[in-house]
Amino acid sequence: MTHDELDSARIRADFPILSQSLNGRPLVFLDSAASAQKPLHVLRAMEEVYRCAYANVHRGVYRLSELATERYDQARAKIARFIGAPDPACIVFTRNATEALNLLAYAYARHFLKPGDEVLITELEHHANFVPWQVLAQERGITLKFIPISLENGTLRLEALDALLTERTRLVSFAHVSNVLGTITDPAPVIRRAHQAGAKVIVDASQSVPHMPVNVAEMDCDFLVFSGHKMLGPTGIGVLYGKYDLLEAMPPFLTGGDMISAVDFDGPRWNDVPLKFEAGTPAFVEAIGLGAAVDYLSALGMPAVRQHEQALTAYALERLSEVPGVRIIGPTDPRIRGGVVTFTLDRIHPHDLATLLDAEGVAIRAGHHCAQPLHIRLGLSATARASFYIYNEAADVDALVEALYKAKQALRR
Repeated sequence: MTHDELDSARIRADFPILSQSLNGRPLVFLDSAASAQKPLHVLRAMEEVYRCAYANVHRGVYRLSELATERYDQARAKIARFIGAPDPACIVFTRNATEALNLLAYAYARHFLKPGDEVLITELEHHANFVPWQVLAQERGITLKFIPISLENGTLRLEALDALLTERTRLVSFAHVSNVLGTITDPAPVIRRAHQAGAKVIVDASQSVPHMPVNVAEMDCDFLVFSGHKMLGPTGIGVLYGKYDLLEAMPPFLTGGDMISAVDFDGPRWNDVPLKFEAGTPAFVEAIGLGAAVDYLSALGMPAVRQHEQALTAYALERLSEVPGVRIIGPTDPRIRGGVVTFTLDRIHPHDLATLLDAEGVAIRAGHHCAQPLHIRLGLSATARASFYIYNEAADVDALVEALYKAKQALRR
């Protein structure tokens, strides 16, 4: 295998779960956009901490605590390098991207925004980047505005920015890659025009950091969030990147534990960034697991990961378009689409379709994918979604297509 081409067969051997059968058939896992499977490298890294180096971090002066703290700090540094952050102190560990976005809504927006200010998001957003701003608007009199999508190809209508960005716009928050349509939005023009209007920018990179090269310094976003479990890491760990001066100016989100520098009867003094935002005992084993996931992806090379998924998505778009009754939702150009193909089939409800495919060992997602406003905009109650990652190959797409034909036959449609 060259650094530019992934050997999916070899990669699959690193994922024990993929060797099993479900319903008497080999597992075809096509739901990595929801949560990715875990390689042995990650599982072993976490097991090794629990077996040989487990102790609470930043609290003990004995050797086990020092070892755990060292590995925890190394994980933060790895993640900073992985996304091009200038300083590990810009990396705040959260439970997931959802918590990171809520942290920003509470610790940044509630502190710096006032009634009449505007927050701009898009019609593509996951609920995690939708509901916190709706709640903020309801509680604080903030005006929430939306960048519309094109119903023809599922891309954002960025020409609307001219009218949407005003002197009252304080925040622009958008998904780099849509978890439903796979739409890849070029962040550069959005960030540039938002900054020109005096607004700060949050990028939800939950569907981009695991799948393509992302560099926050080059992007010049003010904040960026993503989840560990979508990029081969464990659940319960996520990342908030923020420019240091902005993090420094923000009040803490939660209080207690390691986010405190000192406490006396007159009150507390907060710890330095990033610990100011990491209350209580952190998920340090999970952070170490995420660091191991970063090592694994870095060894593959993120350009190669993106190239593999783009080729696989192109093949899936071609094969699915051959199935009578399939309607593909979103961009048909794989160059502007992540490793996600969302579709409907005839009049079969996506939930029924997912159940029929499961009987064939094919695991897909069905529903609104935590993006109900987008589905309302599309005039759909639910869709089916197949999503790909480094361990998927063309044979998985073929298995999906074969299962779709069987589903049609079962329902005679």
